[in-house]
Amino acid sequence: MNGLRLAIFDVDGTLVDSQSHILAAMTAAFETEGLPVPARAEILGIVGLSLPVAVAALAPDLPQASRERMVEAYRSAFFDLRVGNAASPLYPGAREALEKLAAQDELLLGIATGKSRRGLDHILQAHGITHHFVTIQVSDHHPSKPHPAMVLAALSETGVEAADAVMIGDTEFDIEMGRAAGARTLAVSWGYHPAARLGGADAMVEDFAALPGAVARVWGR
Repeated sequence: MNGLRLAIFDVDGTLVDSQSHILAAMTAAFETEGLPVPARAEILGIVGLSLPVAVAALAPDLPQASRERMVEAYRSAFFDLRVGNAASPLYPGAREALEKLAAQDELLLGIATGKSRRGLDHILQAHGITHHFVTIQVSDHHPSKPHPAMVLAALSETGVEAADAVMIGDTEFDIEMGRAAGARTLAVSWGYHPAARLGGADAMVEDFAALPGAVARVWGR
């Protein structure tokens, strides 16, 4: 054992509130194929999945070629929104919680997200928080959540044991991914999946002020 612990964060719905960009980009994707746009709750329900998997979940009966066009339309629309607008905002208290956690010498911070590396870099750089994270796992290089590949890669990069890691997220995909990798799991209530879908987590927090304490308690400290 190296004495280190690892807190791995999801991004959309956990660190940043990106729902307006997600809803607008998915609307553009469906309109590209002349299809009715799913309800807001349906779209937010697939947040966390890698984009091709998310589109397939929302439009399972479409031919593959149509889904591929929708994926590209989503990416193009999201890029245009990112260029023309400010970055999706951090949730209240996120910056302070990250700083408090990062100040702990024995605790490393990481990211596991369904976002692309390009999209993630934009968010992290816009908010000046890139330096907090020692391992970053994105959809470009891994199967979609809830496959445990992203968490397993983060463990491998940091040398932290699964039992000494916690996956923090707002969706059941985050919780299932963490559990599949053997890590502890911590759900946040302010994101895109209702609490009823997060019952498999080891703990849940209601606001960022409570997060550092919850991270400590998840290991019984």
